[in-house]
Amino acid sequence: MTAAERTLWAKLRGKRFSNHRFHRQTSIESYIVDFYCAERKLILEIDGSVHLLYEKPESDLNRQKHLERLGFKVLRFTNEEVKNSIEVVLETILMELEEVYLNKPQ
Repeated sequence: MTAAERTLWAKLRGKRFSNHRFHRQTSIESYIVDFYCAERKLILEIDGSVHLLYEKPESDLNRQKHLERLGFKVLRFTNEEVKNSIEVVLETILMELEEVYLNKPQ
């Protein structure tokens, strides 16, 4: 894990974050996602500088679209966002978790 992934994982693991269970490095079809909350079908991806190189942004977008077609919600954050604004990142994740819950068919 990168330093940013370790920082975020320290906040998410063991149901520490809003009592939601997250898994790290989870396989979904042929992809391995950074963090995953199965209960809310929420994927968190932490992008380092390698994601800006070559054709990686296009590859990331295709991967994200495929996962979204399967019914997952994908949130992407950069290493810098996690390192410099962890509270904003956590607030964004919490808002998505709550939105998914509120919009879930009963």
